[in-house]
Amino acid sequence: MTEAGRYRFFAGWRSDPFFFDTRGALNDLQFTGDDFFIDKDVCSIVVEMPNSALGPKRVGLWARTLDGAGGVWVQADRGALPAQAVFLVGSERDGYHAGEPANDARFITVFAHALEHTGGYAPEEARRVAGTLLPDMLSYDPTRPASFPSNGRTLTDDAADAFLAVLTNGKVTGDKVGPHIDLLAEFPYLGPPHNISVPSHATSPIATELRKASRRLGSS
Repeated sequence: MTEAGRYRFFAGWRSDPFFFDTRGALNDLQFTGDDFFIDKDVCSIVVEMPNSALGPKRVGLWARTLDGAGGVWVQADRGALPAQAVFLVGSERDGYHAGEPANDARFITVFAHALEHTGGYAPEEARRVAGTLLPDMLSYDPTRPASFPSNGRTLTDDAADAFLAVLTNGKVTGDKVGPHIDLLAEFPYLGPPHNISVPSHATSPIATELRKASRRLGSS
């Protein structure tokens, strides 16, 4: 951890703050409240800065992951809004992860197809809703309190429930999972890691199956 004035930065393993019934999602969205992430750790980057550094107007935020293992930096992942890259990209997964929000209009068709299939939207309405989810950026007005989905996102906001309501056209409104109780009141805000040893880099079986499910959804 390091800090300079009103800016603070942390990088390292912490308790994963994300909460979601992943197994319920794999079971045709039949949720039981089994939080897959309750005992998981994540390699975290936490940056704290004053709201004034963002300016007086609403901003759009997104992040990306670059992989330099091959000697050249390659964009391997990106996003801002939760779960979209898992449930809505279908066969366009690789292109979506390598893209940028400025070009997201090209994914409206594949998003709309997933919304029709899962939520039962009519085609025109599916395209309209897809347009509200793209470009994939988190909108934040620094002059107002953060609250998902209208303004930014806090660690306790139930972003998964908000997404499920959109995905299913209101048929499913929650996964019966709530925020974690190990969050800290001070920087870096994420709870301490559960495991002393560094987690394996291998992809978890649950994550692999979830990606398979999203590909089936997009091709249906």
